[in-house]
Amino acid sequence: MEQKSTNVKWHSHAVTHQQRIAHKGHQPAVLWYTGLSGSGKSTIANAVDALLHEMGCHTYLLDGDNVRHGLNGDLGFSDKDRVENIRRIGELAKLFVDAGLLVSTAFISPFQADRKMVREMCGAGQFIEVFVDTPLEVCESRDPKGLYKKARNGEIRNFTGIDSAYEAPSAPEVHLQTAECSIEECARQVVEHLVAQGLVRKTD
Repeated sequence: MEQKSTNVKWHSHAVTHQQRIAHKGHQPAVLWYTGLSGSGKSTIANAVDALLHEMGCHTYLLDGDNVRHGLNGDLGFSDKDRVENIRRIGELAKLFVDAGLLVSTAFISPFQADRKMVREMCGAGQFIEVFVDTPLEVCESRDPKGLYKKARNGEIRNFTGIDSAYEAPSAPEVHLQTAECSIEECARQVVEHLVAQGLVRKTD
């Protein structure tokens, strides 16, 4: 990214990143949920967020639609705008991680290069790609917002899975096959990964 801001200086904080982590009692990370529209990203991310909250973790959830109501309200759905959408979310998620939180992001994020960009923003082990793998026909049958129907009718352009590509992750940290497990099972699978990686402690 071209740096257009001039006469700016990075200011160090009195409270360090490690102090923030110690205060929270768990490791920070980005849980990056990616998948087609209607795959269940937001639903699963919400279920995981609730489980982590019950475990005493400090969390926040960034949802694609919610962010486009404010921070990214000036962006459309062209390939260029999709890239900028993810860049901004990556920078925002990085700030949450610096604050010591477990931040979940539920975005289609269709391009591998963009997800790689965000991974490289994060520290080692702080980016966890969660592939919500749901067949297109299942997503289209759900069509909770009626978007697939509009895309098929030509009312929406650049719709992922119809006339815009989705590049599936090749090696996600967590691979959720929603046709084979419930929302609750998917959520537990994510939390179990966090426990196995030592990011959070399992509670009784």
